[in-house]
Amino acid sequence: MRDFVRLLEMEIPRLRRYARALTRDVSRADDLVQNCLTRALAKQHLWQPGTNLRAWLFTIQHHQHVNDVRRSIREGSHVMLDEASELAVQSNAIPTLQLRDLAVALGKLQPEQRQVILLVGLEGMPYEEVASVLNVPVGTVRSRLSRGRDQLRRLMGMEEERAPRVTSVKRQPAERSGSDPTVGHRHAA
Repeated sequence: MRDFVRLLEMEIPRLRRYARALTRDVSRADDLVQNCLTRALAKQHLWQPGTNLRAWLFTIQHHQHVNDVRRSIREGSHVMLDEASELAVQSNAIPTLQLRDLAVALGKLQPEQRQVILLVGLEGMPYEEVASVLNVPVGTVRSRLSRGRDQLRRLMGMEEERAPRVTSVKRQPAERSGSDPTVGHRHAA
């Protein structure tokens, strides 16, 4: 039990980071992590030593988040006036605004794409581990990641102007008669 608790404690910063990115609210993120850890302790007997504890915990947290979202849709959510954030001016405005814009853009992504981007980009998980956490095939992870990144670029106004693709044309072998070797070749326009 003591070893399990120590291993759990080592994963708390990662769980908190992912929870904050998912919920975009520090208080709800802390609640999500606490619920995840409580459930992990209660279900400790289901974890097999030697397997990936991090993936197991992220799976628990992911399922808990999905349940919380469903519950909030069913019950609705309420915000007390004293819980509303106050406006503050910060000295490092540009990076702060860029992070805010990124958070807003992440919030506009489809949940499936956002989850994959956060697990791969923020947590640095390999695709196979993300597939295990989300219970989807690896190809689905890659697809969601690609589409999510493209959508983020559009939302952040970072679309690159696509350069025209250079297409190569298969050349015919030059005639051996010693004539001009470019005769009979097609060139890409």
